[in-house]
Amino acid sequence: MTYYKDEDLVIRNMEEADAQILTDEYTAQGWHSDVDYYLMRIREQAEGKCVALTAEFQGHPAGNVFLYLKANEGLFKGTNWPIIVDFNVLKKYQRKGIGSRMMDVAEQLAGQYADTVCLGVGLSREYGTAQRMYVRRGYIPDGSGVWYQDKQCVQYETVCTVDDDLVLYMAKKLK
Repeated sequence: MTYYKDEDLVIRNMEEADAQILTDEYTAQGWHSDVDYYLMRIREQAEGKCVALTAEFQGHPAGNVFLYLKANEGLFKGTNWPIIVDFNVLKKYQRKGIGSRMMDVAEQLAGQYADTVCLGVGLSREYGTAQRMYVRRGYIPDGSGVWYQDKQCVQYETVCTVDDDLVLYMAKKLK
């Protein structure tokens, strides 16, 4: 299904062919990527658990985002709020409005299921652009602090690895 289309950009459901292309492209820019990860997300889309979106810029996969219809992570577990997961735009396609348009589509879809959408964002500098974008879009921290591997961190606790599992959860009211 296609959710957005203009002369350069198409945002559509992820297809199996995207899995290898995105894996190769993310790996080429130095990010950890695994084709089985994308194939799993496509299976979960077929099962109705999520909407797996691919942004295609001038005919080439340029990014992805997954919208899970019910949050299963952090403080939002059990809220029945949709959660945005693994939002990415390839570096060579950044600063073209692709990420904003993907978020527009994800939020529009989330609004069909709940009045609030949530997400977790990494805390390292590699996530700085996303952190700023989420705040500009109206996401606010949920007040639960930092989480690591789906467990809430407590004051003075040592977290040795700053990786993709160290996150701050945020939410946005859609309606």
